[in-house]
Amino acid sequence: MASLNELKTRIASVQDTMKITNAMYMISNNKMRKARKTWQDTQPYFDTLESVLALALRHMPDDDAEHSLFDQRADIPPSERKTGYIVITGDKGLAGAYHQNIFKMLEASLKETPNNQIFVVGQVGVHFLRQKKIPFDVNFMYTAQDPTLGRARDMAYQVFHAFHHHMLDDVYVIYTKMINSVTMKTTKTHLLPLLPEEVKGTEDPIHTELELYPDPKSVVNTVVPDYTVGEIYSTLVEAYCSEQNSRVMAMENATDSAKDILSDLKLEYNRARQASITQEITEIAAGARAQKGNSNN
Repeated sequence: MASLNELKTRIASVQDTMKITNAMYMISNNKMRKARKTWQDTQPYFDTLESVLALALRHMPDDDAEHSLFDQRADIPPSERKTGYIVITGDKGLAGAYHQNIFKMLEASLKETPNNQIFVVGQVGVHFLRQKKIPFDVNFMYTAQDPTLGRARDMAYQVFHAFHHHMLDDVYVIYTKMINSVTMKTTKTHLLPLLPEEVKGTEDPIHTELELYPDPKSVVNTVVPDYTVGEIYSTLVEAYCSEQNSRVMAMENATDSAKDILSDLKLEYNRARQASITQEITEIAAGARAQKGNSNN
């Protein structure tokens, strides 16, 4: 059995840890709510872009969708296609299995495509790729903790440049999608090239009578870049919310575990203290009896 001093030290250590995990829980919860509100404030704009783009595509033949981001390059065989992965991670750990699930999906995806370029978001992703000696081309580390529309646009334009100059033929985003407050899913979404049939499926039938000026083709060419920027921004915010939510749950579990450990330690401390008191009383009583015996002699 541990000594009283050892138990006191362990109890103090667990209490300090519990204060930290509880503080991180509250901070992450606040960050998550703030990020979701930011996304909800901008979501109507991107929903409108998506609806307008879908409407314009429905009013023009697929062959007229000449924007470079629609270039599917069907003549390039799979073995020769260059694939880009935007991998969205965080800058900090202590988020449960959040990062492990992303890295598993990335490694599985890299095995499926022979010619890869990785665009990494977040310091944790950078450390993982360096540790595994996996080369990456662009580092968007600064973006993970502050997913703004401006930074999403910077990322998008660098990817647009690589796609337009045939340095990339396909672009995917690997991130964690937040289904609800307790469910998150690691996801790989196809970003480029844009597929007209997929965009058309998002159209709201209520808007089919809108008039497009000057013509559907001009609308498509104007909206496509902003639509793609919105897709990247959406994944950044969702990934950030998922990271904070994962950390909230991890810190909540850690705090609960600390409470259980603290309860066991306090019980052990009380038992040890009671045993110590009992031993002291026994020793005092034995000493008194011995003293009394000596006096009688």
